[in-house]
Amino acid sequence: MSIKVGDIIPDGTLQYVPFDPKEDITACPRPIQYKVHEKLKGKKAVIFAIPGPFTPACSETHVPGFISAREALESKGVSEVICISVMDGFVMNAFAKAYKSGDKVIMAGDGSHAFTDALGLSQDLTKNGMGIRSKRFAIVVDDLVVKYVGVENAPGVTSSGAEAVLSKL
Repeated sequence: MSIKVGDIIPDGTLQYVPFDPKEDITACPRPIQYKVHEKLKGKKAVIFAIPGPFTPACSETHVPGFISAREALESKGVSEVICISVMDGFVMNAFAKAYKSGDKVIMAGDGSHAFTDALGLSQDLTKNGMGIRSKRFAIVVDDLVVKYVGVENAPGVTSSGAEAVLSKL
């Protein structure tokens, strides 16, 4: 069963590399843990997921939309924006650097897809050579309570995009 409005976001541990403006794109720092309940307790946050970094919709629309909308999201009380993918923290760090997300969006890996599975939002893309991945989605949480869930049921970015999220805040 998928996560729904009114649910408590499952606890989980993601992997990310904190933003360092001095870090070279080829640097390989070690990811650290991002504990969902610990980091988001008492905060309003957006968690959005991409099936794969460096893929067309993720790179051209979904992630740039949230990077551009960061100030607008903050004006609506959002303090954290987290992009997750069923990928390791190293790849998500490289993706963050390549797309210059800076400190606007935390790029976190859910390499074992445990958090994505707990949300009920994983999908099997083995036939496309990608294995288990997340669906494309966006969730708004406020003090760990889910306030909005937008899951894409077709290619493209609509209900999971920054504009859709902003309209629900």
